[in-house]
Amino acid sequence: MNKQATFTRFDDCTKEDIDAVIESYNAFAKGLPSRVLDHLRLLDGDFGGFNVDRLQHCLQTATRAYHDGKGEEYVVCALLHDIGDTLGTYNHGAVAAAILKPFVSNANHWMLEQHPIFQGYYYFEHIGENKNARDKLKDSPHYEHALEFIEKYDMPSFDHNYQAMTLADFEPMVNRVLTK
Repeated sequence: MNKQATFTRFDDCTKEDIDAVIESYNAFAKGLPSRVLDHLRLLDGDFGGFNVDRLQHCLQTATRAYHDGKGEEYVVCALLHDIGDTLGTYNHGAVAAAILKPFVSNANHWMLEQHPIFQGYYYFEHIGENKNARDKLKDSPHYEHALEFIEKYDMPSFDHNYQAMTLADFEPMVNRVLTK
């Protein structure tokens, strides 16, 4: 059994307690890529009314970015951009951004966080919202970065005839990005 802290209140902790906590934390952190991939697999079979399931949509988005020569960090962002759909139903972009924040550039973090409002351009008017809501973000230095992500990779990735790479193809990339 791993060492465990003995304090019952944080203000009573000792150096030995914190050493035990840090040792456990470091071991747990090494499993992050596997836990993220397991969570992404929850999107398999979840169609949410779309003609492809959410996992297939993520695989298509990442495959398009990969084939377009985008870097590994960007491809992993494309793969995980909708991972928050299960737990952050009303704010899934922020969930993906929070998971990836320690591992990605500011531009990719912002892109993940804001991508739902950019995608809204294509459907907001059908639900009584302003399709141009993304325009309020035009002053961001990352606006064009997010716009490109949506238009080239996210928006067209609902095609049941598109041959996407497999999740196994992306696993080494996820492991490298989430352990750097």
